[in-house]
Amino acid sequence: MKKDKIIIGSRGSKLALIYAEKVKKELGKEFLKKIEIKKILTSGDENQKDRLSNLGGKGLFSKKIENELINNHIDIAVHALKDMPSIETEGLITNFFLKRNSPNEILISKSNIKFEDLKPNSIIGTSSYRREFQLKQKRTDLNYKLIRGNVDTRIKKLESGEYDAILLSKAGIDALGFNEKITQEFNVDELIPCAGQGIIAIQCRDNDNEMKNILEKINNEDSRILANTEREVLKILEGDCDTAIGVYAKIKNEKINLKTELFSVDGNERYFITESDEKKSFLNLSKNIGERLKSQSKGSYKK
Repeated sequence: MKKDKIIIGSRGSKLALIYAEKVKKELGKEFLKKIEIKKILTSGDENQKDRLSNLGGKGLFSKKIENELINNHIDIAVHALKDMPSIETEGLITNFFLKRNSPNEILISKSNIKFEDLKPNSIIGTSSYRREFQLKQKRTDLNYKLIRGNVDTRIKKLESGEYDAILLSKAGIDALGFNEKITQEFNVDELIPCAGQGIIAIQCRDNDNEMKNILEKINNEDSRILANTEREVLKILEGDCDTAIGVYAKIKNEKINLKTELFSVDGNERYFITESDEKKSFLNLSKNIGERLKSQSKGSYKK
């Protein structure tokens, strides 16, 4: 049966809706009928104070949306890939992606002071152990404090004086048009991003062949390879939202390079592996690196 409209499920945050609109625009080039966006309040958006791991992990941003998909209330779900668990929910498939946005991290600080110039004991806001441990590799004389909330909420907390600086992903800042607030940008060699950072993912029911055929037309194949390469490392490590790991893949001249950095729970031990292979061998590359990280770290990254 041919669809007469497509309903996109999305978190209700400003940034999530921008991502959903991007998908709607791309779909509009292939599907000339009605396309709607349905806002869904997730558990991760309801509680913006506690650490995600204390509330149940990354699935807090996707579970309610996935339930809407499973129950046929929406046709597709749009997610920031970095917010999704690495293990797919039964009956669903996340294998369609838009072209990757910037994977870089950025710093926003009061008085526009760069990271290396911040005063000792300055308070840095981040919700990520990975970012905290990466920054501690550069400076141990700063205080790292949990910050939750949407991007604009975090910026308001900085401006109100709760923090001296905050660390965020550049993709979100770009989408929201807050670039003038950026104090400093870190490239992927300075701070390795989390798996999937900068990638917008589209999820549908695995048995919805009509929808899969439509999504295949807007899929970016390089993004698909990068997403699956990075997520495979997480699957092997069986990591959760508290796992302090940076994973970044890049394709160049039919080769793929994978850069990984894993920290122990206390942040004192660092395991770093970077290797390249033929693009077609991306899964072998990520499985090999994932297994080596698991072996080298001896479970020290798990609580």
